[in-house]
Amino acid sequence: MATTPDGHISFLKPGSNEWKALNNVSYIYWRDGKADSVLKEAGAPLLPPEPLSDAEKKELKDNQVYFHELLLKSLQFPNLSFFAGSGTSLGDVGGPSMWDLWRCAMWEDPTLMDEGRIKPEAQKVCEKVKYLERTNPNIEHFLSNCEAYLAFHEEEDVKLFLNEVKAIILDKCSSFLKSDNSDLSAYVNLLQKMGRRRVRDPRLKVFTTNYDLTFETAASELGMMVVDGLSYTGTRRFDGKYFNYDVVNRDENEHEFIEGVFHLFKLHGSVSWMRKDGQIYENESPSATDACLIYPAKGKYQQSFIQPHLELLSRLLDFLRKQNSCLVISGFGFNDDHLAEPIYSAIKSNPSMRLIIVDFKCEDHLKDNKTSNSSKYWRLLKELSLAGYDIHFLNASFKDFINLIPNLRALTPAEQLAKAIKSVGGNSLK
Repeated sequence: MATTPDGHISFLKPGSNEWKALNNVSYIYWRDGKADSVLKEAGAPLLPPEPLSDAEKKELKDNQVYFHELLLKSLQFPNLSFFAGSGTSLGDVGGPSMWDLWRCAMWEDPTLMDEGRIKPEAQKVCEKVKYLERTNPNIEHFLSNCEAYLAFHEEEDVKLFLNEVKAIILDKCSSFLKSDNSDLSAYVNLLQKMGRRRVRDPRLKVFTTNYDLTFETAASELGMMVVDGLSYTGTRRFDGKYFNYDVVNRDENEHEFIEGVFHLFKLHGSVSWMRKDGQIYENESPSATDACLIYPAKGKYQQSFIQPHLELLSRLLDFLRKQNSCLVISGFGFNDDHLAEPIYSAIKSNPSMRLIIVDFKCEDHLKDNKTSNSSKYWRLLKELSLAGYDIHFLNASFKDFINLIPNLRALTPAEQLAKAIKSVGGNSLK
């Protein structure tokens, strides 16, 4: 198959092994890919793609209509949730990747994209904790080695350097939003389309492993209210009971739920959360040591069972058990077993649940490649999809996916008509 081109958008429906294109680039990729591979192996120049025939244009249009209808019906599920992994904060949003965090924390000159020189103090700590990988270094693996080492050794230099790395991670996951280059339009569009649900439906639930304030910032731009587990007081304190509260428009005659409220569950903590005296408070600039974050390391599983992470994880588990629910996942690699396993188990045990998985490398993750570094859950979920479970895969970037989502306001013309009738005195009609 030819190299996957930029802008490649296609989907895989349940029970099928055949990807369906959603744009011209993808259609040509799937149509000509095999021929291009043969020419490439033979050392021959690739032929320019033939334009789509009328029959091919019709097939592409049918694919687009099918996926539009799929999303339209999915957004009308009684229980709707969006799960955002680290991939949603990359690209135009400007958030740091794991590779960016490694460069900034470990290299003498972080501005270099490759072939950087590791700092002497970083090299010293790497040798002590036995992390010697240099071809494909991973900041999560390095931090895991540091934590494992400190569990059995009292080494002040390792502890100090570990805190320095955590401070860099905290800064990089918060400062990018202050840049003029950061583009939150995808987040804004997501909340516009998914967050403004019919008020009689349960609120949209957003789960994220990201520490950043992208959802809060996007909601602020839209004037939407976020229920994030923090109190509505001068000093905001975390308490899970606030997820059970809601916001209504109250007058003398009736109470109505207001539009544009959603629940935000930050599973791994936030750059604006601080631990103090056994409680979690909102703080704009916590230090690396008192910030309420689950830093990237193998100890994420154990840390997820302390508060507030246990409360947030329990909310995810509760959603996964609900009937008639749709979970949309974007930018999540399924590398966190404490999150991937419950999702995998839920789709097997909850027959009324729909799962839509979006990733710009989705096709690569699902290839039958034994040398792939992809999580085992990609293969397991594909097996369930082939067996007929309600699992849909979409090969697309976060931004491209948001552009595909229909606007929920257009889904309820009956409500708009009823509101118009009421505004002219129709509320007295029986």
